[in-house]
Amino acid sequence: MKKVMRLAPALVLAATFLGADSASAQLFQWTPEQLIKYTKKNPYDRFPDGRPKVPDEMLARLKGLIAEEVQAALPSQDFPNQFESRDGWKVLQPDTKMVGRVLTVQFMPARGDIIEVDEADAKERSTSRAQNQTAIDMLQPGDVIVADVFGANWNFVGNKLAHYIQTTTGNGMIVDGGVYWLDRIAETGMQAYYKNSLPTQGMRVMVTGMNIPVRIGKTLVMPGDVVLADREGLWFIPPHKVKDVVESGEMSKARDDWSLMMLGTGKYTSRQIYGPLTPELQKQRDDYVFEKTGRRPTPSR
Repeated sequence: MKKVMRLAPALVLAATFLGADSASAQLFQWTPEQLIKYTKKNPYDRFPDGRPKVPDEMLARLKGLIAEEVQAALPSQDFPNQFESRDGWKVLQPDTKMVGRVLTVQFMPARGDIIEVDEADAKERSTSRAQNQTAIDMLQPGDVIVADVFGANWNFVGNKLAHYIQTTTGNGMIVDGGVYWLDRIAETGMQAYYKNSLPTQGMRVMVTGMNIPVRIGKTLVMPGDVVLADREGLWFIPPHKVKDVVESGEMSKARDDWSLMMLGTGKYTSRQIYGPLTPELQKQRDDYVFEKTGRRPTPSR
């Protein structure tokens, strides 16, 4: 598997045969050891499948932030491709933010000769060929399933599987493809980012990978990433960057809160607060940030 990461962004089909875990009866799945190798900077515990397990406390803190407060800690540090704009996506609950740990599943257009081999492999092991439910049954509390369905007119789930996802994870889903039974899912309050919906199933697809890197729009998404999805779009945050993102975002929010509070007093012009600060105002803001976050800006700005 020495060339896996060179191919990972696209995960071309040829690569899926280079050491696939045939016991799982799907074309390609990273072993826990491979996941650990490619997420070796993860400072947290892991799930048995190898995915990083960012603590719930970090997820809760991240949920208090928004896209603009998150952005400072990623693009400037060699992560320019982790944000996907909400443009082109449909959102089931437009006013609801979603934060969670990522579990990935990848689909490709169905091809009979590939399916035939996969079904024969599954039959030898008295199991069945991997399908959407195979990945869904791997979900853990706090997860967000991220399905790369290449924008196809095919529905990843309807209301029953969506209900299972929601009750298992307490969270939602991101589907670069279709979701149907939308009214019934929406009634539950479940969040979903998706591309399309048809009342019946269209083209056939097949699972080509689980717990592997996938492409969602212009982003590369890794198993165990943390997603922050809001009105702006989707941030996929590497586990080892979550703490930096949260702390940077909290300081950004505290600075903005101070500015809004000061502007609301009516004592200052916008230029006095939203511009270079006097030493006195700078100290006031730094003290406020410290009170709210326990950290002082370094350097103050």
